[in-house]
Amino acid sequence: MRTNIITAVLLLFITQASLASQNKDLLIKFAPGATESMRLFVQSVPTTDGNKVEILTDSWIRLQVKDQRAEKTMLALQNEPAVEYVQPNYKIKLLENYQLQDPLIRAALAKFLKSQPKSKAPADNPAIPGVPAVTTGNDPFFKDQWGMNDIGVKEAWNVTIGNPDMIVAVIDTGVDYTHEDLLPNLWRNNKEIPGNGIDDDGNGYIDDIVGWDFVSNDNKPYDLSVDPAQLLFGGGNPGHGTHCAGNVAARNDNGKGISGVAPNVKIMSLRFISEKGSGTTADAIKAIKYGVDNGAKVLSNSWGSEGEDPAEGAENKALRDVITYAQDRDVLFVAAAGNGHQGVGYDNDSDAQPAFPASYENENIVSVAAIDSSNNLGAFSNWGSTTVDIGAPGVNVFSTMVGNKYSNKVIDIGGFEANWDGTSMAAPHVAGAAALYWSAHPSQSWREVKAALIKSAKKIPALSRKVVSQGKLDVKALMSPSLN
Repeated sequence: MRTNIITAVLLLFITQASLASQNKDLLIKFAPGATESMRLFVQSVPTTDGNKVEILTDSWIRLQVKDQRAEKTMLALQNEPAVEYVQPNYKIKLLENYQLQDPLIRAALAKFLKSQPKSKAPADNPAIPGVPAVTTGNDPFFKDQWGMNDIGVKEAWNVTIGNPDMIVAVIDTGVDYTHEDLLPNLWRNNKEIPGNGIDDDGNGYIDDIVGWDFVSNDNKPYDLSVDPAQLLFGGGNPGHGTHCAGNVAARNDNGKGISGVAPNVKIMSLRFISEKGSGTTADAIKAIKYGVDNGAKVLSNSWGSEGEDPAEGAENKALRDVITYAQDRDVLFVAAAGNGHQGVGYDNDSDAQPAFPASYENENIVSVAAIDSSNNLGAFSNWGSTTVDIGAPGVNVFSTMVGNKYSNKVIDIGGFEANWDGTSMAAPHVAGAAALYWSAHPSQSWREVKAALIKSAKKIPALSRKVVSQGKLDVKALMSPSLN
């Protein structure tokens, strides 16, 4: 009987389809105990005419269909007893947007660019290098990292520079895994034999050596970025994940570049946002689950949305559920607090469109606001006395860039400059701090790590009644014996 019901619901999706129909991309949660119904549903979906079905977790699937009656079929699924929840596969994006809006500036810059040699298109994902020998020497650009100096990392490193078994998953646009300052600290899946075309560890991913690319569905999660002209005129990815990864765990004392907060922990590279600067909830779920299942203790998330899409009429329960999945497995979820409406920060506690996932009620989320070098809240940064936990450096941040580069500028072209500003830059500082603290206190839980981050925060006037801790990240205090 159950087979007939499930098949009947499915037929609503696939009958009377036409070339003029619209694609419908749904995430479906099956009720507890409905494993058999879920299995039958997945097996029953025909893959003709562009229909696709994919298992995301033990209870969630993604269903892509072409159907003229998509809204009616969504209601039919919601009324099916084996189905607990149906929602759209929400789009997710980077929090920063560098597109020029002023037509006069656009015209002037276009004229300038026309006179310049054309830049090369981004290369395809390169091969994953081997493990390099670690050299010694001062980091020449550490002096340019005002944030690292402000939060007291040097004093904290007297306790530990991080446990190499501690893994931080950078869930973003990918990471330049050839970068000289990131390569020594890449997580390596030692259970996988490189290049043999076999899923040696049985985790569902073939040759996943440094992570996974959930956009292209391959084992090369490289940070494909667009050039500055494209950023200004069409938007996209400026090398976002690589910049975030440097803040977390660029290698220290190797005679190259900079240092991250936790310069001896491992970076797991997970790409779910494309070079266009956007991704989907389904791919975010897969990236988060991969990170958790493969040993990451801290997830660094510099992406999100301004509320759920009110036109869709459903909350993003699927994303909340996978964050709960991380919490249940003792994993901390660090999230950027959001960059306001059109660059003007707002209160996540009261705004009709709070930044998600940072404002979800999941307890294992640490939501991070951005401050500048003068202890001011970034003009763009969201806040929230109950929904945002702590501030961290997020204005004019110097870090790693795609192509073995380093900078505090996203764009410097034709007299137009844009700095690396954003809560996206602040969150990785906190992710690195969590990894550093957890390295020194491996028996503690995510709850204790989060409490230590908040307790050790240095109170500053700009964050008074603006964040839970009322202060900014203080790694020196975090690692002090007096805290424990």
